[in-house]
Amino acid sequence: MNEWFKKLVSTVKEKWAKWSILQKGILIGVILAVIIAIVLGFKFSAQPTTVKVFSAPVTGDAQSQILTRLDKENIKAEVDSAGFIRVDDEQTARRAKDILITEGLVPSNIDPFAGYFDRGWSTTDADQNVKKQIAIKKTLEQHIEALDDVAKANVDLVLPEDKLFKSAQNPVSASVILTFTPTSDMASNKKKIKAVERLIMAAVEGLKKENLVISDVEGNQLNDDAGMAEYERLSQIEREQKIIQKLEVYYRAQILKQLQSIKGMKRIPDINIKIDMDMSEKKVESKKYQPFVLKPDNPDTPYDDSVIKDSVVESAQTVTRQWQGTGFNPEGPTGPEGNNPPVYAEDSNVIGKLTETSSVQNFLVNSDNISEVVHPTIDRVTVSVNVDGTWTKDYDKDHNPIFDEHGSIKRIYTPVPKEELEDIADLVEAAIGYDKAKNYLVVVKNVAINHQDEFDAEDEAIRKARQTRITIILVLIGIAAVLIVFILYRFISREIERRRRIKAEEERRRQEMARIMALQDAQNEGMEVTMSVEERRRAELQENAIAMAKEHPEDVAMLIRTWLMEE
Repeated sequence: MNEWFKKLVSTVKEKWAKWSILQKGILIGVILAVIIAIVLGFKFSAQPTTVKVFSAPVTGDAQSQILTRLDKENIKAEVDSAGFIRVDDEQTARRAKDILITEGLVPSNIDPFAGYFDRGWSTTDADQNVKKQIAIKKTLEQHIEALDDVAKANVDLVLPEDKLFKSAQNPVSASVILTFTPTSDMASNKKKIKAVERLIMAAVEGLKKENLVISDVEGNQLNDDAGMAEYERLSQIEREQKIIQKLEVYYRAQILKQLQSIKGMKRIPDINIKIDMDMSEKKVESKKYQPFVLKPDNPDTPYDDSVIKDSVVESAQTVTRQWQGTGFNPEGPTGPEGNNPPVYAEDSNVIGKLTETSSVQNFLVNSDNISEVVHPTIDRVTVSVNVDGTWTKDYDKDHNPIFDEHGSIKRIYTPVPKEELEDIADLVEAAIGYDKAKNYLVVVKNVAINHQDEFDAEDEAIRKARQTRITIILVLIGIAAVLIVFILYRFISREIERRRRIKAEEERRRQEMARIMALQDAQNEGMEVTMSVEERRRAELQENAIAMAKEHPEDVAMLIRTWLMEE
């Protein structure tokens, strides 16, 4: 390899030496041009290729709003010199366009789908159908994802080609997968699923309900009416039970609050209430007759002064007929005497008069035609209340609690009077709207509640308090005894010390007197007595003390008391 490289270098040197200046300049220029082309190629290839978001430029406030919104989604966007908003790639451009279309940030002068359906010379009908299907799919996903309960929607459409005969035409079908938000109840809310179903069918032309499948991310079909029928029935029962339970809780809380405020929480800890409801919905039509109220009752008067009439005359007719003539005269033909019986012959010359009066009145009755829809109503309410009596402690004549042989306080139970139970029953009946016709039932009883645990805790606390009190008294007595012993000891020890000191003082005084007397005797006898320095100082101190005691007796007394207190 080195030989070949050396040979190549020597060959280049030989040819370079043989070339003219012009040839050398041309070679250097070509080499420089190639290097510059390579550098420029690398430079321009390193620059990222951007894609326009819209096919028209955006200016003004709309441009700043779009850039701010895209920045919140971490989409890097820039504006070129012509005003076009550009992003890194086609996928980012589609995402940015979807966001801006959904939030209505596309300027009114820009069509977001401009150029989407433009046909080139090479565009086929299949391409146009694919574009149409994609546009419907994206728009439908945006509509569904705009719902609060949906976090993401994945729509798949099948738009078959048109056939010549209708019988050979394949149906339009759609499959939608929904991802719900954490707080959504759409999976169990049939009404919301129906709304999404109607939204999809309205957006896709020719789509029928049987060809639409809506499912969640776990594959459960949500718009299966046949499978949801039993679920809806159970859901309806569950909702009805919740309504009844909510009503029971409301009545229970209201009644219990009122009774506990009167009797106390311990005497009425809880109540039981049961409500039976007719949850069916009925349509009732009836006709009600009622009198006319000509004058309403005045509430300010203690009596009823209203004027009521059962009916009023709508129309009336009176007819009067008068007739006068002979009575009954059946005669035969003219000429011969009639063959009247004797009875009729007697009445032949009687003149009769008849007056007939008839009156017809049409009365109008007040009636109301009632047509109403009866919603769920309460059929029956039953309430049971247990009221505890009162427990009182038994005290002796000194107002101390009496204990039994087991060490517990004796308590006396007083049951609730019957009148008090009746008053409580009246309060409960008024609270629930008592209806005897519907067999409402209110039971208020007096049953003693077991307070044994509470009483045991109270007895134990009292026993501990008594034991603590006795212990404190004994400790105080012991402390007092110790103090008394200490005081006696101090008093006795001080008394012993005082007597010892007095005895020592007497002994020293006696010895001093003996010494003084010995000195005086020696002086009287003419003997020379020499005193030591200590004895001379002691004698001077004694003389000074005696002189001070004579001159200032009060100060000396105070000094002596101070010495005694320190000792």
